[in-house]
This record gives sequence, structure tokens and C-alpha cells, in this order.
Amino acid sequence: MAFNKCVRLFTSSLKTNIYRVSTKTRTTRSHFSAQSLTEGPTFPGAQTTWTEKLEFVSKATYPPIPAYRVMDRNGDVINKSEEPQLDKSFLLKMYKDMRLLNTIDKVLYESQRQGRISFYMTNYGEEAMHIGSAAALTNSDVVFGQYREAGVLVWRGFTLQQFVDQCYGNRDDLGKGRQMPVHYGSRDLNFVTISSPLSTQMPQAVGAAYALKGTGRVVICYYGDGAASEGDAHAAFNFAATLECPVILFCRNNGYAISTPIRDQYRGDGIAARGPGYGINTLRVDGNDVLAVYNATKLAKKYCIEEQKPVVIEALGYRLGHHSTSDDSTAYRSQEEVDTWAASDNPPNKLKLYLMKKGWWSEEEEKKFLQQARKDFMNAFSAGEKKLKPKWTETFEDVYKNMPPHIK
Repeated sequence: MAFNKCVRLFTSSLKTNIYRVSTKTRTTRSHFSAQSLTEGPTFPGAQTTWTEKLEFVSKATYPPIPAYRVMDRNGDVINKSEEPQLDKSFLLKMYKDMRLLNTIDKVLYESQRQGRISFYMTNYGEEAMHIGSAAALTNSDVVFGQYREAGVLVWRGFTLQQFVDQCYGNRDDLGKGRQMPVHYGSRDLNFVTISSPLSTQMPQAVGAAYALKGTGRVVICYYGDGAASEGDAHAAFNFAATLECPVILFCRNNGYAISTPIRDQYRGDGIAARGPGYGINTLRVDGNDVLAVYNATKLAKKYCIEEQKPVVIEALGYRLGHHSTSDDSTAYRSQEEVDTWAASDNPPNKLKLYLMKKGWWSEEEEKKFLQQARKDFMNAFSAGEKKLKPKWTETFEDVYKNMPPHIK
């Protein structure tokens, strides 16, 4: 009887909601004019034009989306009007944070190989994507990362000790040891905690952006070319467009989804080509050019705030390191390929050349900085290694608002 009553209540509610939707639909239909049918194609499914020539629309129909850049591979600005007017201290912070990220990667990667921590993922080759985009935002803007965005945290002020504590999962880890290494999060820095499953952060980021509409803040969501093949990516793109959310959907297209190369992932013009298909303004940028990434993200944020609509950014780059400590990339790519990219289009080196040509950096300053950076990180590493694990009694903290009696 109780079940039948529930069914009756549900059916009654459904009829009421259908009536409301129908009423709303009739209100919308009142704007329809029969005269509009004579003015061209007026199908509700698309805004289009007529043609009497039958032919396929293919990838070859349109030229490839160009990749925006500011510098060439030698650190020379190509078009001076595109050079961002950033002061010396700002540019030096960009460069130092990129090199600091390299230092963090080197020590923590080696520590995993020594059995000190269980897992790690390096960021080699993607430094400009992290720092360039983070520098164009403010700490009040919300970040949803995938797992390879440690540079964003470096820029925002996540301390060396916090990086170490998280990878060790010790008592001072903000996540209380509940996450595997590199799954960072910081409420103070508006960096939402990393979740392992691919692309789950994408629709979540769109929802957060929807909640922030009209506040002057934006959400940036990082994801890889591999994550773009997941179903959640489609949902995120579509919701962002139809709900008009101030979110920057930032794709780090580094050429490989773990071991799967681009040629086995898609046949279209990269990830950028998908943006216009969803009705989203899109930018494609040289992900190895920190100044280009900065300009693109700054423009995207301006658009998101002024128009309250999303932007897709595809940053093209190359992952120089292994996918993670669980991967051996020599099984699916040659060392020659990696070495060529490292030598010819290395993001930190490109910015270094730019700074040196301005007279703002030298090899001597480089040497001193790297020595100090390693010393500082090793101090944090030594301290983190000695710390105890969280108490077992903290297992259920931050899980329930009111802890159930049987757990107490």
C-alpha cells in the first residue's frame, strides 16, 4: 500500500511538472512568426543557410586553428605589440617558479625511486602552461586540476613543506594522509583537491562557475587530451555553453594520454576544434611559451567576466617526463624524440633566453638560485620525512557533520 501511495504521489507531481513545462513552452511559442519561414532556414536545431550543392563537410573544409605565440624558440618576441608589459619582478617570479617546480620534481621523483614515497608525477615540459595561466588569474579564482598542475600551486604560494607533507601523507598533510601523492588541495588557495578518476573535475568546475556567476570570479579547469576523450568532458562542454558559465576549460595537450599517442585518440583538429562545435569561444596557444599562455588566459578571464560565458583554451606542448613513476615511456616513444623536444623547445629555457636578452638574468644568478632552491627543498624534505602519520582517530574527522554514535 505504501508503495502504491508513493507511485500515486509521484504521478501526480509528474503531471503538475509537465503542466508547468507545457505552460512555459506555450509562452515561448508565442514569439513564433509564420512569416519567418519565408526568410530562409528557420529550423530550431541550427542556424544555417541553404545550399544546392551536395558535399561532405570534413576536416579539410576548414584550415587548422592557428596556435598563438609571442616568442620563437630562441626567446625572441615576434610581434612587439603582443609582448605583455610585465615588470622585472613579475617575470623573474615566473621563471623562478618554473625552476623551483623542476627542483621539486627532481627530488620527489628520486625519492619515489628510493622507496621513500609511494608515487609521483613530474611536470617537465608543461611548466609554462601552469605558470603562464596561474599568473593571469588571482588567488580568488577557483582551480579544478587534473593531477599535473603543481606549478599552479607553486605560483599561488603553496609552501615547499606542504608539497612534501602531502606526498608523505604525514600528520601535517592538509588531507590528513587520505590521498595518494600529488593529489594536492588547498582551501586557502582555492585549489580544489585532486581526484584520481579522469575528467570528473570538469562538470564539477562548470557547476562551480555557474554558482559564481556575477561575482567577478572565474573558474579554471585543467584537463589533458586523454581526459577530453571521457564522457564527462562532453557534459562539461555542453553545460558550460548552455548555462553560460564563467569557466576556462584549459586543455594541456601534451601529445600522449599515458601511452596513447594523439593519432590513436582523435582524427579532428585537436581539442580546440571542439569548442566552436559547442558554441564556445576558443583559443589555441603554444603551451611552451609562458608569455603566450599568460596573454591567452588573461583574455579568457576578461571574456568570462564581461560576457559570463565559457572559453576553451588548448595549450599545445610535449610531456618530457614519464607519465608517472608507474610508467616507462621508452616503451612507446624514442629517447631521441624526448631529447629533441627538450633541446629545441623547452619552456623554462625559452623564458630564460628572453630574460637574459633583457639583461634581467645571468648564468651566475641561475647557479645561485638553483643551489638555494635545492637547499630549501631538502630542508623541507628532511622535516617531512621525520613527521609521524596522522592519528588513526582522525580517520572519521571531516567526514560527518555530526559523528554517528556507533563510530564515536
